[in-house]
Amino acid sequence: MDIRNFGTSGLKVSALGYGAGNIGEDNLSEKQIESILKTAVDAGITLFDTARSYGQSEERLGKYLKSVREDIVLSTKVGYGVDGVPDWTYDSVMKGIDQALRKFDTEYIDIIHLHSCPKETLQQGEVIQALYDSRMNGKVRSISYSGEQEALSFAVECGKFDGFQSSINICDQRTISYPLPVAKIKGMGVIAKRPAANAPWRFDERPVGHYGEEYWHRWKTMNLQTDLDPMELALRFVTFTWGVDSVIVGTTNKKHLIQNAKIIQKGQLPEDVQSYVQKTFRDNDQDWVGQI
Repeated sequence: MDIRNFGTSGLKVSALGYGAGNIGEDNLSEKQIESILKTAVDAGITLFDTARSYGQSEERLGKYLKSVREDIVLSTKVGYGVDGVPDWTYDSVMKGIDQALRKFDTEYIDIIHLHSCPKETLQQGEVIQALYDSRMNGKVRSISYSGEQEALSFAVECGKFDGFQSSINICDQRTISYPLPVAKIKGMGVIAKRPAANAPWRFDERPVGHYGEEYWHRWKTMNLQTDLDPMELALRFVTFTWGVDSVIVGTTNKKHLIQNAKIIQKGQLPEDVQSYVQKTFRDNDQDWVGQI
């Protein structure tokens, strides 16, 4: 597995990360979850990303990855959902981090994100100060922002964060032109979420009401003509887009996890294919701005 620097933070992350939202649910046995996480580690994945809102995910990551804790990067998200404390306050961030430490059963968290925090709240500075204080006291190693559009742009431009996480994929390339280049100039690490664009090729007809409906529309409109399997095209495209350090894919299917790792091992798309995909998106981008 390709191991990359997470910006200039000093952390190193695998090109393919594991999105652990699905393992927080109750539809899998503990044995199944342990097996999935072991498969991820064996495939060379070192970045495991979750959030406080993902059910039992933090506890399970802590439990089943304890033996490899020094070899992995744990990433989670805070700022909301702390009983008795208003969301998006200094205390909500500090207490959320303390709760995550207990759930992970670890002495530090590698990457902590403000999870879709509004721009206006970021501008006030209170929640960012909480991240700084947590980093100063050794509870977290790297502070980051997870979100989109105006709030993401502010988080990048303000120069306060070590990294960011945002949607970057074959059907949503807006971040590639801005603010990704600014982030890299500032030495920020970058994690791409939804790298497969919710796999819109799964649906023969428009999945009305599905959270991936707009991606399906974009996929159909782009009408990409290549000989590659769609999943391979999508993963190789975003993983080897300049500036992206890791892509996080969530799955509870071990076969799919291993296949994803093998896809990324194939390396960058041919330059003409990479350019073709970017041009096709740009040719249609104006119709889609703001819809996701």
